Amino acid sequence: MENTKPACSFTGHRESKLPWHSDESDERCLKLKSLIADAVESVYHSGIRHFICGMATGCDMYFCEAVIELRSAHDDITLEAAIPWEGQSDGWSSLLKKRYFRLVEDCDYYTLVQNSYTPDCLMRRNRYMVDNSSVLISAFNGRPGGTMSTMLYAMRQGLEIIELPVE
Repeated sequence: MENTKPACSFTGHRESKLPWHSDESDERCLKLKSLIADAVESVYHSGIRHFICGMATGCDMYFCEAVIELRSAHDDITLEAAIPWEGQSDGWSSLLKKRYFRLVEDCDYYTLVQNSYTPDCLMRRNRYMVDNSSVLISAFNGRPGGTMSTMLYAMRQGLEIIELPVE
């Protein structure tokens, strides 16, 4: 079953699973951000104009910022925040919360998958993104977890997957 919705969603690791954690000045992080920006631009040039971000820390935020940057040059881009539950950022540092709310504000709109936390709400958010996309960009380190599960689901749904290495 091939998904034909013309949109691009993203999956990737949170800060805690990245080798550089929150040090975004690390050259590996800068390289990944560049790869994400290049992938977003490539998807745009293939005809995709709608992007969906899950708004987690780490790679999701890098993706969101790359789309916002590209949108500054192309006003036909729309960016959707797919928020798994209302309190997604409740346990985050004040700096991450500030960044999160700024990014949500910079999105064209958001979709709240559900009001309160349940153990499966992140998976439901990921499936929502895949079910509404034709392309998935993935920043992936090869280890089992939410990113791998999302990629496997996207494969079963027939999405094109652009895999970016996390080293």
